[in-house]
Amino acid sequence: MTIKSVTDVVIQEAAALLRSGECVAIPTETVYGLAADACNGEAVAKIYDIKGRPSFNPLISHFDSLSMLQDYADLNDTALALAAAFWPGPMTLIVKRSENCKISEIVTAELDTIAVRVPSHKTAQKIIRAANTPLAAPSANASGEVSPTAATHVQDSLGSKVKLIVADGSAKIGLESTVIDVTGAEAIILRPGSITAEDCADVLGYSVTIDLGDTDTPKSPGQLLKHYAPSTPVRLKSYDLKEGESLLAFGSTKFMPVSKLPDTHILNLSETGDLYEAASNLFGYLRKLDKLNATAIAVMDIPNQGVGIAINDRLKRAAEK
Repeated sequence: MTIKSVTDVVIQEAAALLRSGECVAIPTETVYGLAADACNGEAVAKIYDIKGRPSFNPLISHFDSLSMLQDYADLNDTALALAAAFWPGPMTLIVKRSENCKISEIVTAELDTIAVRVPSHKTAQKIIRAANTPLAAPSANASGEVSPTAATHVQDSLGSKVKLIVADGSAKIGLESTVIDVTGAEAIILRPGSITAEDCADVLGYSVTIDLGDTDTPKSPGQLLKHYAPSTPVRLKSYDLKEGESLLAFGSTKFMPVSKLPDTHILNLSETGDLYEAASNLFGYLRKLDKLNATAIAVMDIPNQGVGIAINDRLKRAAEK
């Protein structure tokens, strides 16, 4: 595996690998993705193999623009309204496949719907454009592990299984995209993210519900019960510390017995209580605490509102036995 900082030459190298049926790790504004040509079933199969991902868990197809996407999916009025508001950006829509959609059925887990996104990350856009094909791209880590927000995280998780990692700093948002099913009468959020139910309601004019799935037969990426998990056990809503634990803090720690811990065993997602800062730090901090050989990672309570819903969703799945 080779990590290369992004340049025009590296973008062309990544595109050539993708066109030849290889997988490439690429940066996006959410997390780093493990990309393959979404129209090449054999290439997409390599994603599942590299990640150890269950074949019934669908993938998101990434496009460089709305115009590129329209050859592959049927967008209804709800989809178009949300696309106008949030694309390019950290939102995935579940829509109907178009009649002549060339996306491989292995991407969609043989469902009649397809998950689509137009990322805002400029490097991701350039790679898609240079490859001249939609890219299937789940997070670039072994299935079930903590998602990568930096190129080194990809290297730590996947070792030598990927020929190229395109490095372009840390992911700005740090949480996977909000996934919204727009195939029914009203939009439903299947995976919370930085675009909240309230954001969607402002666009659509009605309250948007959240269906977290909690299932072994997911309709959307990110709905498996055990997901985003470090090897160290995670203990949620912690108001104390047990012997041998490390602490993932949020906001003030004055009521926590932090004097028991060395400074290296305490990471604060946001000392000011900023949920967006907490989201961007979440996966990176979980990875750091996971390397300490603690008996568990104690996690302070995080408000279950706005982006906090997405953070708590990831933490709940990380803590699942």
